[in-house]
Amino acid sequence: MSGTYRGPVLKEQLQEIAAAKGCTGFGITTAEPFEDVKQAMDERHAGGLAADLAFTYRDTAVATDVRRTFSWAERLIVLAFAYEPDAGAAVVEVGTMRIARFADGDQYAGLRAALESVVVALEESGHRAEVLADDSRLVDRAAAVRAGVGWWGRSTMVLAPGAGPWMLLGSVVTDARLEADRPMARTCGTCVECIPACPTGAIQPSGVLDVRRCLAYHLQSGGVIPLELRAAVGDRLYGCDDCLTSCPPGTRILDAALPVSGPAIVDVLGATDEDLLARFGHFYLPARRPRILKRNALVAAGNDRSPHLEPMVVTYLGHPDWLLRAHAAWAAGEFGTEGTGAALVMTLADEHDARVREEVHRAKRRRQDDHGLR
Repeated sequence: MSGTYRGPVLKEQLQEIAAAKGCTGFGITTAEPFEDVKQAMDERHAGGLAADLAFTYRDTAVATDVRRTFSWAERLIVLAFAYEPDAGAAVVEVGTMRIARFADGDQYAGLRAALESVVVALEESGHRAEVLADDSRLVDRAAAVRAGVGWWGRSTMVLAPGAGPWMLLGSVVTDARLEADRPMARTCGTCVECIPACPTGAIQPSGVLDVRRCLAYHLQSGGVIPLELRAAVGDRLYGCDDCLTSCPPGTRILDAALPVSGPAIVDVLGATDEDLLARFGHFYLPARRPRILKRNALVAAGNDRSPHLEPMVVTYLGHPDWLLRAHAAWAAGEFGTEGTGAALVMTLADEHDARVREEVHRAKRRRQDDHGLR
């Protein structure tokens, strides 16, 4: 009978299923709207702090009220899946690029398998159930906090005992009226480690994230990386883990992670789009185009400035994609050599895109200011 309360036995069975599938967190909350979260999201959007984020910000009313999508919803069963230490610890190496550890392979595969197993158990018990994971129809962090899986950290990540912030969240929406859990009575207290750890100052003391300064946002978005943030990009290809690596509750699990080297800058810049999609197709890529990976690699090359990267950067000054030419111009200016200077001059002779020309002029001025070169 759909919607019938089954009591604690079913809840315990579901928790055992989740644990057997490798989940480190389990909690249940009601399907009532997250009104406080909607208000906070709307305020951030109105104040510009959310930039042009889509996903759950596309329709905050839907993302904070699961019944707008599933009218029959009674409960949200929230699972947490720790991807560390299995994902490893990214290491800084000259000529290579770091990837946020959640994106090292399809870390969501384990979480999805656990969520699907919970759905099967619920359906076999006569209930309706559906998976919501990495889905714009639910603010998964809000569900996790109200279900007692973790607490809302100052970094805006959900933190949990043992796993800290190193976990993925997903939910099962169901009509089973299971006993709901209470929120966890924990906070970050006086800890502010994530605030100075953020390389761009995106985390405010109040625990609000200014997306406009968040490297993870810019490295996953299309368009131009803001000039003032490019040096802070450093050697990153995708995402940023600095607020996670600085978080004390996650130290123990991260310490157990083995070092993992990232892809070489030359490999990313020298790869075809097909090669990049085959290797990094599990990334979120706007319009499924890997151009942002090459864009990010050009910024990393400008920050690295190893001599063997210079010829590749110069080659990209003639790339058909204006976005890549623009970032190649910035990178060329960072090398400050006679070769890149001559290449920038030649680029101006043939370049007709105003956006690229502006980058070239800036790069030339920077060469003059920093290196005294023409």
